[in-house]
Amino acid sequence: MAKKEKDIPMPMQLGSVKKQPVGVRVVCGILKYLFLALIVAISIGPIIWAGLSSFKTYAEINTSAIALPKSFNFKNYADAFKYAPIQEYFLNSIIIVLVSVAVTVCFVAMCAYVVARYNFKLKTILVLLISASLMLPAQAISQPLFAIFKTLGLYDTKFGLIIVYAAMGIPMSFFVMVSYYKTIPVALEESAYIDGATFIQSFTKVVLPLAKPGLATIAMLQFINTWNEFYFALMLTSGDTARTVPIALNYYLGTFANNYSALFAAVIITVLPTIIIFIILQKQVMESMTAGAVKG
Repeated sequence: MAKKEKDIPMPMQLGSVKKQPVGVRVVCGILKYLFLALIVAISIGPIIWAGLSSFKTYAEINTSAIALPKSFNFKNYADAFKYAPIQEYFLNSIIIVLVSVAVTVCFVAMCAYVVARYNFKLKTILVLLISASLMLPAQAISQPLFAIFKTLGLYDTKFGLIIVYAAMGIPMSFFVMVSYYKTIPVALEESAYIDGATFIQSFTKVVLPLAKPGLATIAMLQFINTWNEFYFALMLTSGDTARTVPIALNYYLGTFANNYSALFAAVIITVLPTIIIFIILQKQVMESMTAGAVKG
């Protein structure tokens, strides 16, 4: 027997929702912005402090670490290049990082697409092996990796570091791109196949353009991780031909021990490329992070 119309519960009207008092909303808004300000201060505070300190003299830094510089002294940056071969190490980092990023992005773009779209034998084992590589600490492979590099003549070479960094960046980049490919509708590829496109044409002309935010994300992550990597760069190099910027900061710390102004200048020179890369790619990164939220 059907219920009478008056017995059917009606949904709560929007106007009946109890509103918070104005004072509570104001306090919550203030606390929200205070929390955001705290996060911003923690994030960019050290960079701003190092940047201001790079323009100070040695006496100003010793007098007050948080005071503003009396004048912008660019001589500190000249000293950074004078006391250490920052320019040579900087060039090494650029070559190694750009090539390793290109290798990682190209390999992951194809491999992750196949895993995301197709079922094949040993697919589960392949994914498990890539997952296991994420749990393998760098120290566990140090000795065999060092022995292999010595045997193959890859020790103290840019090519050797490129191989290591590309291999290190593949696992995390792989899972990022697999997740992103799953947000792209399969119907688009099916439509391309109906129009006569081949697998390569569908991948390069339909999927890859839509996957640019994901590719930009893994490129930025690989760039930052490789640019700041210290352990393998120290272990697998011995001269100036392949050593990178993080090694320069550590190696010449003794030189800058009594010249904090030049040390801060060298730090700013080191971190500036990663900041620029993030500013350039931040739009694509945000699109990649929110792609799954609008999948429907």
